[in-house]
Amino acid sequence: MTAVLDNTDVYAADLDATGSITALADVVGADELVPTVSGEQVRYANFDYAASAPALAEVAAAVTEALGQYASVHRGAGHLSQVTTARYEQARETVRRFVGGRADDTVVFTRNTTDAINLAAHAVPGDVVVLDIEHHANLLPWQRTGRARVVVAQPTFAATVAALEAELSAKPAALLAITAASNVTGEVLPIRTLTALAHRHGARILVDGAQLVAHRPVSLVGYGIDYLVFSGHKVYAPFGAGVLIGRGDWLDAAPPYLVGGGATAHVDLEHGTDWHTGAALHEAGSPNVLGAVAIAAAADAIKHLGFELLGYHERDLRVRLDAGLARLDGVTPLRIFDDVDDRVGIAGFSVEGRPAREVAEFLSQHHGIGVRDGKFCAHPLLVRLGYGDGAVRASFGLGTSSDDVDRLLAALAEFLATA
Repeated sequence: MTAVLDNTDVYAADLDATGSITALADVVGADELVPTVSGEQVRYANFDYAASAPALAEVAAAVTEALGQYASVHRGAGHLSQVTTARYEQARETVRRFVGGRADDTVVFTRNTTDAINLAAHAVPGDVVVLDIEHHANLLPWQRTGRARVVVAQPTFAATVAALEAELSAKPAALLAITAASNVTGEVLPIRTLTALAHRHGARILVDGAQLVAHRPVSLVGYGIDYLVFSGHKVYAPFGAGVLIGRGDWLDAAPPYLVGGGATAHVDLEHGTDWHTGAALHEAGSPNVLGAVAIAAAADAIKHLGFELLGYHERDLRVRLDAGLARLDGVTPLRIFDDVDDRVGIAGFSVEGRPAREVAEFLSQHHGIGVRDGKFCAHPLLVRLGYGDGAVRASFGLGTSSDDVDRLLAALAEFLATA
């Protein structure tokens, strides 16, 4: 294996792309049939994992088991309340271990990555530097604070680091908030380089791991990450929960993200309210216990499967898909950087002279294939790359096989022949 820049291992693209690749895990809905315009029912081919990955079978089983013992958490003396509280708090520790968190990191369960970053924006005490390549979830919350400083990514990552260095040198910032992997192209950014850059200038770093955590091992300790956010629905746990994990001081110093029961230590109508610290401060109301259980179950399942095996599976599929797309006239891959070779299971592309929605509708209606079209909640990036009308994105994961990839490529070839 060869190191990609500095943060993760890439699996060398040396596969004979004609070999058969099976799905790596059982996902719920793998055999779902969908209608086509011919009247035939075909198995759905899911190439929209980057938006919402299907649930792993182990995750669905864990949620079903937890439902039988579900009760209120933290304040109930009943046996099932105690069981549910233990299950919820254990999920916190499972998540901490899964992403290599520090022993004193705060793990807050949120609704999703967007919610987690909005919570972080509520707590960060100063300016935030971001790139223009970000998903709106890691752009708009900072812009709303009025303290966002947006740096335009350059054609190479090396030049982009230089641009970030210049921005952080010109004026101090509290935080560098940056994606770990692009949701448009799948390109993986070198996290260690970025954490070192931020810390060198006295800033902390928040990493949007929504598109990375399900694909590559991540370690807050190993990479020097101060805050990490991700969504359950990106890691095969689509039960409405997300995670913010990181240093507790800024979170404890901020007012509660929501006010209500659970966040309070004591309420007095005359003298005011005393608030908890830690995760409880920002988890007012009854938490999404089942969502937390689902994320923990997904973390355990992925860890048991192993990132090495997962990486080879993804590499093999990506090689096959990239090679097939390269053979199709008029299909152009989307890229941000000229010097980043590592990608997760995402292939963004355009079809010359054909609207992205037309491509996606043909694939769905004629072949039962689901891809994403549009600007992928990254409008500034798509406009800058010249795709203001949108592009197509095929993304895959543990439930994808080489048969699925071949089916997508054949359908695209048929579409091109209709021009």
